[in-house]
Amino acid sequence: MVLDGLSNSLRKTLRKIANAQHIDKALIKEVVKEIQRALLQSDVNVRMVLELTKKIEDRALEEKPPAGMSSKDHVVNIVYEELVKILGETKEVPLKRQIIMLVGLYGQGKTTTCGKLARYFQKRGLKTALIAADVHRPAAYNQLQQIADKIKVPIYGDPKEKKAHKIVQQGLDEFEGYEIIIIDTSGRHGLEADLIQEMKEIAGVSKPDWRLLIMDATVGQQAGPQAKAFHDAIGVNGVIISKLDGTAKGGGALSAVQATKAPVVFIGTGEHIDDIEKFDPPRFISRMLGMGDIKALIEKAQGVINEDDAEATARKLMSGKFSLRDMYTQMEMMNKMGPLQKVMDLMPFGMAGKMDKEQMKVTQEKMAVYRVIMDSMTGEELDNPKLIRGTRINRIAKGCGREPSDIKELIKQYDRTRKAVKGFTSNRRMRKALMDQIKKSGME
Repeated sequence: MVLDGLSNSLRKTLRKIANAQHIDKALIKEVVKEIQRALLQSDVNVRMVLELTKKIEDRALEEKPPAGMSSKDHVVNIVYEELVKILGETKEVPLKRQIIMLVGLYGQGKTTTCGKLARYFQKRGLKTALIAADVHRPAAYNQLQQIADKIKVPIYGDPKEKKAHKIVQQGLDEFEGYEIIIIDTSGRHGLEADLIQEMKEIAGVSKPDWRLLIMDATVGQQAGPQAKAFHDAIGVNGVIISKLDGTAKGGGALSAVQATKAPVVFIGTGEHIDDIEKFDPPRFISRMLGMGDIKALIEKAQGVINEDDAEATARKLMSGKFSLRDMYTQMEMMNKMGPLQKVMDLMPFGMAGKMDKEQMKVTQEKMAVYRVIMDSMTGEELDNPKLIRGTRINRIAKGCGREPSDIKELIKQYDRTRKAVKGFTSNRRMRKALMDQIKKSGME
């Protein structure tokens, strides 16, 4: 989860509200102090923190809950709404034909972000290409070439050419029929005159739809002045904050950039090529507070899961039939969506349960073992687990290099899952809700 420290602190504060017998002035003041402490530790501007928490306190003490909402839920909702406000408005980079120019200082993750952005559009069916226009850093072209090869996206560059705008013009001619063209540019340790001139020349040749500034989350509150300086130079119309996972200063970067009215459009959430996502303040804060992000979960699933497989699995669940083969398919789908921790972060706290990181790690490892075991089973055994007894258990154990006790543990886990599925599908309201979601997702 991005901003782990801030997220954990805020979730702890919200649990205090949920567990309180009643909401009073003393509790609200205590909650406000804890929110202040959490935000300041995440490097959010002091003045902004004080203004935010004052609004939370005033609203919590003065506003009456809407009809049908409890006092506890009302206070939690106030915290959510005010946190969303400090992140401001954002823009969405549409899925259409466009040219995107990336700019930024050295060491901000610009070239890596080029690859992530290319992968983002590629996964959504757009014909994407890269132009390597960093003519100053010797390894820049090779680095981008390796990323392009990995995700199978074409790249244009000329390590011998020292005029960046010429490379860009040639690249645009090369990729005339492409829908998305992403331009990687040079960086500096500071915004120097020759860098500004080079960026202006590239922008003049390419006429980019988006001029996106890449900012490292660790710069904290300095993100604001940097964003403004680049905006004054070439008219930045969007920001991508990289390396947001785990940094203590990420809250400062987010709030500082938004204060300059330069909207954050994407955030980098990890080291892998797929670790980039659209920035949406309401959804971002919802996840931080443990309210989940079901929409992002669906988007993540749609990007890696075959729709026909998902539909078949859903219908089997609805029929009440559930075999080891179905359990295997479910685990494969989960595995394609990425680390279990990241998937669980998208679920509301109540659904995600209370597993800590160590338990998540153990669960992920067990799932890997279960898949190995099931790979050693016959089709008949996968479809009818009741057959797996005695000599079959020993044969499967030898085939996968595990102990018989591991096979028995898998069968117990299957029985628990089967009973949970049976309980779910026996509830008419739950069945109807699932069918509605299937229809809305386009499976019906």
